[in-house]
Amino acid sequence: MANKIQAIRGMNDTLPEQTPAWQKLESLIRKTVSSYGYSEIRMPIVESTHLFKRSIGEVTDIVEKEMYTFEDRNGDSLTLRPEGTASCVRAGNEHGLLYNQERRMWYIGPMFRHERPQKGRYRQFHQVGIETFGIASADIDAEVILLSARLWKALGIEQHVELQLNSLGSNEERNQYKAKLVEFLQAHEDKLDEDSKRRMLTNPLRVLDSKNEAVQAILEDAPKLSDYFGAETAEHFAKVQAYLDAAGVKYVINERIVRGLDYYNRTVFEWVTSSLGSQGTICAGGRYDGLVEQLGGKATPAVGFAMGLERIILMLETLELNADVKGDVDIYSILVGENTDIAGFKAAELIRDQLPELKMMHHCGAGNFKKQMKRADKSGAKVALIIGENELESGSVTLKDLQGDLPQQTISVDSLVNVLPTYFA
Repeated sequence: MANKIQAIRGMNDTLPEQTPAWQKLESLIRKTVSSYGYSEIRMPIVESTHLFKRSIGEVTDIVEKEMYTFEDRNGDSLTLRPEGTASCVRAGNEHGLLYNQERRMWYIGPMFRHERPQKGRYRQFHQVGIETFGIASADIDAEVILLSARLWKALGIEQHVELQLNSLGSNEERNQYKAKLVEFLQAHEDKLDEDSKRRMLTNPLRVLDSKNEAVQAILEDAPKLSDYFGAETAEHFAKVQAYLDAAGVKYVINERIVRGLDYYNRTVFEWVTSSLGSQGTICAGGRYDGLVEQLGGKATPAVGFAMGLERIILMLETLELNADVKGDVDIYSILVGENTDIAGFKAAELIRDQLPELKMMHHCGAGNFKKQMKRADKSGAKVALIIGENELESGSVTLKDLQGDLPQQTISVDSLVNVLPTYFA
């Protein structure tokens, strides 16, 4: 017997029993972003490798270690997208969506990074991204944060997440700070791990994000980026905080947040949770005013975020917040006796015509009453619609409540569409 072909490690199937939870999450996301007036954009999964090297930065974990890059038959270097912002900016530039305009867009889809698979972190994972363009003021920074906060409320997890906020300043302020930070790190080089020593000269801000506890202890005495802010940056960050305060969104200032992508400036933020064991990030973003120009467009202010759906699904499961997620079936037909199949088909189509909000599964294939009832229970249906020889003769159907205590009743087919909704009130 040939060996079974299995999915690639870290690239998982979402099974029929799991998809209702995903559909619920995706539906809430669509509803929330629509309520803020955002429009959906859909980008290709494969892009030119050069796009991500220019945008993310060559001295980043993503570009150095994690991208799925290959040559196509024409010899062009292509990459499975590791994140969505660069693709969104590329699409905006290419189609003239950004210059001298205001845009609020969002997207959803798979991303790819070759890293060690673990719970909530996979090689193919799914993100929702929010990207706004053409607005330089602090109110849009606050809006994208408020949008994410509203989603946590809709999901019932607002008490299990914490907003961490920081500002990376302007490029000029950051360059001044980098020089002082490198001086500090060089003075403590003998205590740094190898990764921090390497980043100290290539991307020193990333040392602030080190997961090494010994390095973090050294950084307690490091210079602070906020000490190098000019009046404009300080005012912008203060306004972001004022908007969040006015909206009642709690946050903590975390000056170690630098984000893993080179294109960020000014406001950056992360939503973190401890509900998945050790503290983990479920949503992160910030302002990236230079990226549009960096990728060939006209200078355009921009801000956005991305959230990982696998982690949110895992969080909802951990907190047991998916108990109300409905399966794929509301009504299951059970047909017993000769010629009941035609009547069953007609009843099923009547329900689909008149009650399209209900999910109707019609039994196909032979089987006795007991076998069909087992299938009805397994389907997760709320109601069994039964047609036997007696019902066929009298032009009626029998309704059986499979999950509650409503009495079984036999009614005429003509009254079916009026009675069925009472089971789902």
